[in-house]
Amino acid sequence: MSKQAEFAVILKMNAMFADLGTDELQRLSNLCHTQHLSNGEVLFQKGDAGDALFGVRRGQVRIETGASDGSRLTLNFMGPGDLFGEVAVLDGQNRTADATAGEVSELFVLRREDFLAFLEREPKVAIKIIALLCQRIRWQSERMEESMLQPLPVRLARRLCALAADFGSEVHISQEQLGVFVGAARESVNRQLQAWRKEAILDLQRGRILLRNMTKLTAIARNE
Repeated sequence: MSKQAEFAVILKMNAMFADLGTDELQRLSNLCHTQHLSNGEVLFQKGDAGDALFGVRRGQVRIETGASDGSRLTLNFMGPGDLFGEVAVLDGQNRTADATAGEVSELFVLRREDFLAFLEREPKVAIKIIALLCQRIRWQSERMEESMLQPLPVRLARRLCALAADFGSEVHISQEQLGVFVGAARESVNRQLQAWRKEAILDLQRGRILLRNMTKLTAIARNE
């Protein structure tokens, strides 16, 4: 399968492009090129021009921002098949967060000028984008509600389940990163993870978490 065909598959799996036909997807994917990142390499920083839409072919990209205390806040993890950069590529404004490769990665890149020209020819894609942005707003509202109302075990289980959905049962993330992600101190996260380890829900290794009992973890995430 060519790289353009792979990108077409990724686009088809995304809600923004799901209703496009095969020919439309092919025309759009033909506009892309690829970019390689080494582990830890910065793709873009907050304030950079939003000039491209990205899709992950392989690897992992962390979307991060700086917290008021100088620490790093991880907003999201992007893995194979994920698209990101939709907001900036649409409005042309500056990036609102940093993007850094969490491992050696290869990305599909679709430049803003090519994307906007395509949208002018395909208005139904623009309608899909509106729906996607509304979905993002709802997602952010839910995360805010979690941080304010839900106890740590529920927040932590939900984050691990979300990461597992993207990356499988072996999640490569440090406890410090996970703590930032759920808005809790590393020590608190460690205590909860150790308790779940004793219950055989998960296993802990350096820099990664092995999820052993997704049924139980999902029940905790649902606050059951």
